[in-house]
Amino acid sequence: MGYTLVTFHAHPDDESIATAGTMARAKAEGHRVVLVLATRGELGEFSPAALSPGETLTERRVAEVNASAEVLGVDRVEYLGYRDSGMAGEATNEDAGAFARADIDEAAGRLARILQDEHADVLTIYDDHGGYGHPDHVNVHRVGVRAAELAGTKRVYESTMNRDHIQRLLAHRADEMPDTPDVPDAAEMHDFGSPEAIITTTVDVSKFVDRKRASMAAHASQIPAESFFLAMPDEAFEVAFGSEWFIRRDAPDIRESWIFDDL
Repeated sequence: MGYTLVTFHAHPDDESIATAGTMARAKAEGHRVVLVLATRGELGEFSPAALSPGETLTERRVAEVNASAEVLGVDRVEYLGYRDSGMAGEATNEDAGAFARADIDEAAGRLARILQDEHADVLTIYDDHGGYGHPDHVNVHRVGVRAAELAGTKRVYESTMNRDHIQRLLAHRADEMPDTPDVPDAAEMHDFGSPEAIITTTVDVSKFVDRKRASMAAHASQIPAESFFLAMPDEAFEVAFGSEWFIRRDAPDIRESWIFDDL
């Protein structure tokens, strides 16, 4: 029996880093996969060389997410229609139309209509601090929780990073990390994601890391080939990204390995 997975993200490329393996695995197992984005990533940092003459960043990022969706087998891509708010503390957080300023019930209503239209069985959002505090990511959590209530979607997973896994990698496999300026620093990553003890769901996506990597590469304006993500050797990439982590909201004490278990 096939189920429907709706993954809700803040910006194009977030789906690649957070849930691409889960999306690809779900599709490979015969499920329907829907990607919903709060914004089109209008304020992402980029090199001018990433754009074609006359092309806007918004146009580029929409094209990139479409390419990523094709790699992952996504059946439908939708946008809620808000603007990228920029990083925490920036003046753009207060811009009209910024997702960080969105009325929670209004935004949740937009997402709930998609959930109802799709008869969604599973919704993924972010943890309560958006992984690392980005205001749009935090609002994905708030809006997603409310949308699930409005739509009656029972199974909601908070996508997160395994904080302890990150620290182990940086402590014990540092020699496998590429020599790039954006390599994470352990001291800066101590509050990223969630502690392993509260993670309910560890999804093995090791068979899909090639698609996850290709999905990242599709977002070349944000994840260039020389970035930390794509410069990693294949084996190191699989160790770093061969699992994806979630917190299941309706069963905080469970430990499981797949989002469609016991549906």
